[in-house]
Amino acid sequence: MTTDTELRGELLAELHRLRRAVPELTGCLVASTDGLLIVEDAESVVVEGVAALAAACLGVSQRIADSAGHEDFQEVLISSTGGHVAMYMAGHGAVLVLLAGDKANVARLHHEARRAIAVVSRVVATAALTFSQALPEPARW
Repeated sequence: MTTDTELRGELLAELHRLRRAVPELTGCLVASTDGLLIVEDAESVVVEGVAALAAACLGVSQRIADSAGHEDFQEVLISSTGGHVAMYMAGHGAVLVLLAGDKANVARLHHEARRAIAVVSRVVATAALTFSQALPEPARW
C-alpha cells in the first residue's frame, strides 16, 4: 500500500517540475476541494488562505458554469497588475493552484498545468482509494 508520505512526495515532485518548466511561477499548491492544503511549493504567500479561497472560487465558478448550461468545468484564471492566479480542477477531489508573475506566458502556464493535472488527479485518486482501504469496517448491529 502506498503511504501518505509517498503520495505527497509525488505531488511535490510534480510541483517542482512545474516550477522548473515555468520559471515565472512564484508558487504552486494542491488543495482539496474543501480548501484544505495538501502540498505546496510557494514563496512568501499564506498558502492556507490561498487554498481555502481557491476552493471557494472554483465552487462559485462551477455553479456559474452549471447555471450557464456548460458542463465539465475546468479552470479559472485571474489576471492582475501583479500577476496571475490559475486554478484547475484536478480530478474529483483536488485543486491545482499556480501563482505566476505578470510576465508569465499564460499559454505556457496552461500547457504545463494540463500535464500536472493528470499527475495530481492520479495521485489524489490513489490517495482516496488508499484512505478508503484503511477505513475500518462499519459496525454491524
